Amino acid sequence: MALGPRLDLRQSQSLVMTPQLQQAIKLLALSNLELETFIGQALEANPLLEMGETSRENAAPDAASDATDLLPAEPGADSAGGDGALDIDPGTLDHDRDTGDGDWSAGHSSAPAAEGPAIDERAAAGGPSLAEHLHAQVGAVAGDARETFVARALIDQLDDAGYLTVPLAEIAATLGLPLAEVERALAVVQSLDPTGVGARTLAECIALQAKEADRYDPCMARLIDNLELVARGDVARLKRMCEVDDEDFADMLAELRRYDPRPGLRFGGGGEAAVTPDILLVPANDADWALALNEATLPRLIVNRTYYLELKAGCRDRLAHGWLKEQLAEANWLLKALDQRARTILKVAAEIVKRQDGFFRRGVAELKPLTLRAVAEAVDLHESTVSRVTSNKYLTCPRGTFELKYFFTSGVATADGEGTASAEAVKAAIAELIAAEDPAAVLSDDTLVDLLKGKGFDLARRTVAKYRESLGIGSSVQRRRAKKLASL
Repeated sequence: MALGPRLDLRQSQSLVMTPQLQQAIKLLALSNLELETFIGQALEANPLLEMGETSRENAAPDAASDATDLLPAEPGADSAGGDGALDIDPGTLDHDRDTGDGDWSAGHSSAPAAEGPAIDERAAAGGPSLAEHLHAQVGAVAGDARETFVARALIDQLDDAGYLTVPLAEIAATLGLPLAEVERALAVVQSLDPTGVGARTLAECIALQAKEADRYDPCMARLIDNLELVARGDVARLKRMCEVDDEDFADMLAELRRYDPRPGLRFGGGGEAAVTPDILLVPANDADWALALNEATLPRLIVNRTYYLELKAGCRDRLAHGWLKEQLAEANWLLKALDQRARTILKVAAEIVKRQDGFFRRGVAELKPLTLRAVAEAVDLHESTVSRVTSNKYLTCPRGTFELKYFFTSGVATADGEGTASAEAVKAAIAELIAAEDPAAVLSDDTLVDLLKGKGFDLARRTVAKYRESLGIGSSVQRRRAKKLASL
């Protein structure tokens, strides 16, 4: 073979992710509120873009025709009012139309609501945060400016529940102060409202509240010092240690239950952030659903054609013309990408509603197993696209507000062997059985297996135990002890 330079032609295929394609993929994963931030940045960067009106009177005909084809409803639905189709609001598709608990007892957990969390249950409490609430009080309680400074430093170390999780010695070393001085500042923090904040352990938190209620006598102190025995339900041993009879012990236990083990969670920042739904689902009639994007949180963009013509008339050179042409192309592309995003979200959401029609009509017991692949194949999209569409998106319906990911659940075999049931439906059945159990005959996992088989669920005992634990429900031994304590 001769050595020397030469030219070769080779043909190959490769997938190139253009900036526009990368941005379109990014838009799919954004919620409506996140999209608003993105659009705000686009408005600053492109002079041809401006916010449009949200009027629904000018919806484009082509968007309307596409919308009605997105989903067929539940097969076999029969109604005088319609053919079982799911109505998707076409107005939501046209983006560019103007251009053209407090219970802390171990082993006890109340069963979750069968229909899932509602939107008001997800909203965080309003008002100031715990730190803000405490900072507003400390100045009037501390002895001097130095003590106020140390107390504020301690407040900033509290977790959402109001506990001090950093050792005092470590804080003292960081501040370069004697430990005794930091302990005095901690006493100031523990005197603030709500009572119990600044505690380092559960026992200290409860003790602070007992002292505030003037119930911290030697008997109550011994009870609080042995909370692990309370959790285990060792009543006989506790009564001996506290040296009280049945009546006094029942009174002490009732007092203990009135205390808040997580006092800081009463304030903002201790709960989940408020959820704003991206998709709205309401019944159109007895057989149909109406599906739409939440216009209240859906920003609208238009291209200011008048301003474009003014700028174009003022361009004096080729460079200015090129820049203006590029801005117009980017603006038009963004509007097209937003329109495609809306169509894709509604397309996927419509398929989910079709597959989970039983849940929306009758509750979680009717939730069916569903995978991303099944939805992707039904709507002719890639599985990764469906994953992005369902991430961080919430749908609100008469049963509450749910993340789209909630509707994708694994399946378990039914007892008749003819199909599968959703894991969420099984959990709901377990929670229902335990909620209705007789305190004198607490259901074991083996008993739950038999009862669930009667409901059509064929599960192993270890599977039942796994689902029970995922619901935060204790074992039969723990529940028996908790119910015994509750009966005192």
